[in-house]
Amino acid sequence: MIDIFCVNDGRHYPVEEGYMIAALAPETITDPKTGKEYPVLAALVDHKLRSLDSRVYEPHQVEFVGYNHPDGRRTYLRSLSFLAQRAARNLFPDKIFKINHSLPSGLYCKFRACRITDEQIMQLREEMRRLVQLDLPFTREKMLATDAEAIYSAQNQPLKAGLQHSLGRYSCSVYFLDGVADTFYGPLVPSTGNLKVFDLMPFHHGFCLQYPSSEDITRPIPRQKQIKLTNTLKDYGYWCKTTGVVSVGALNHLLMEGKAVELINLCEARQERKYAEVADKIYAERDRLKIVFLAGPSSSGKTSSSLRVAQQLKVLGMNPKVIELDNYFVERGRTPRDEDGNYDFEALEAMDLQLLGDQLNALLRGEEIELPRYDFKQGRPFFEGKRMHLEENDILVMEGIHALDPDMVPSVDQSRIYRVYASALTSLKLDENCCISTTDNRLLRRMVRDNRVRGIIPEDTIQRWPSVRRGENRYIFPFQENADTQFNSALLYELPLLKYYAEPLLLRIRPDSPAYAEATRLLTFLEYIVALQPSEIAAIPPTSILREFIGGQTL
Repeated sequence: MIDIFCVNDGRHYPVEEGYMIAALAPETITDPKTGKEYPVLAALVDHKLRSLDSRVYEPHQVEFVGYNHPDGRRTYLRSLSFLAQRAARNLFPDKIFKINHSLPSGLYCKFRACRITDEQIMQLREEMRRLVQLDLPFTREKMLATDAEAIYSAQNQPLKAGLQHSLGRYSCSVYFLDGVADTFYGPLVPSTGNLKVFDLMPFHHGFCLQYPSSEDITRPIPRQKQIKLTNTLKDYGYWCKTTGVVSVGALNHLLMEGKAVELINLCEARQERKYAEVADKIYAERDRLKIVFLAGPSSSGKTSSSLRVAQQLKVLGMNPKVIELDNYFVERGRTPRDEDGNYDFEALEAMDLQLLGDQLNALLRGEEIELPRYDFKQGRPFFEGKRMHLEENDILVMEGIHALDPDMVPSVDQSRIYRVYASALTSLKLDENCCISTTDNRLLRRMVRDNRVRGIIPEDTIQRWPSVRRGENRYIFPFQENADTQFNSALLYELPLLKYYAEPLLLRIRPDSPAYAEATRLLTFLEYIVALQPSEIAAIPPTSILREFIGGQTL
């Protein structure tokens, strides 16, 4: 007999070797913060995510997770993607089903080279519901990688087959649903019966696959505005096609052929052109515009983007002046607190909106102002005699998380403001139905920068990330469609770059750490990517946005 400690109930269970952990799982778990009940979807075994059909052969600590846990949500979403893929094969065996990228209203799905009609979407929804009712099991099989590659090629999944080939592995795990093979690079739920909550929303040439809302798991996520974001991703997807790098497998092949520097130069040239396009739009309306607001989520490259846009405005003959929104926080005693009782510096109310609005209006009237400087140690602003006024050719450039929120400066003439949204919106995919999370991309950026600049260990960055994400969902993402233009700071070569820096940091996280599960997930993801070499990294120019994270920036 071996000992299994269950974190959920605090009890030890003596079990036989080979025992399936699903037998220990309760039907539901209770969220300690909300008191809500959630069905069990997967388990953390010694902080590593495992499917419920996993068997134990030595003592372990097991924690069962539901949709309230990030790993539970990802498990549900992987499984739902496979369900949609299987239903599409049943109904339309002559069409190639693809999951392109994540949008505010769900995963954007389509058929290759053709539009999906509303009638086909209805049929697909009903077929998915039928498969849910059948409660079909997801099964896993270990096989030779060459055999898996052959299966994917036969299923018209060249990106998936190409990724397997680029990895050069001897064996791999393949999931099966109702006789069809696929892989989603992580555990799945036990069966289709666990996937009762979903919907399909017609959109563009396809539809959004909607999964349960985090606030109410009995309903799909609400529909949101997403046209501008979609156009940005579409533009980047077209760029990926023109370079021939639409998947991780294609990227790996290019790097292994020694073409990394060529790709770096091409990506940087395109990004320089995109910054110039933003500056051109502002310059075209210079007679009315006096303020540029730039917003974006954590590690989207807001600081570098604002400097690069300012640089391009100088090229056009304008004189950009920078005001840092971080200097407009209220005194510490007036700072709001979050649900855990901690200071919420990301809330709009944490800023002195009255002072900000008054000073912007004064500048627009041609008056001179004295800029504040916020002392974060003492928790209050100071005025030290630094003054500013705007001349005819001057333009303000300000970046901050609330820059797209109309409630930030409602008293200021909105026609004088140009708003830019920056984020790392990669359209690169692992394969036909597994898109890369832009959130993971930003987390890796932040981890590398935090460790290099602030001396923060990766464990702390990972543990703080859920709080950062909550702030983004509240204060940034709801307003991204308010932007006059959206800028994509993602670069095709950055995951191979980030792997070089992030992988050693992640490997330092101990198995007994609460961050170990997330570190393991990220390391597993990075295993599919070929890393850049130091000689190739040296080719990244000092003005690159990625230099903000790895160092060596000269902006």
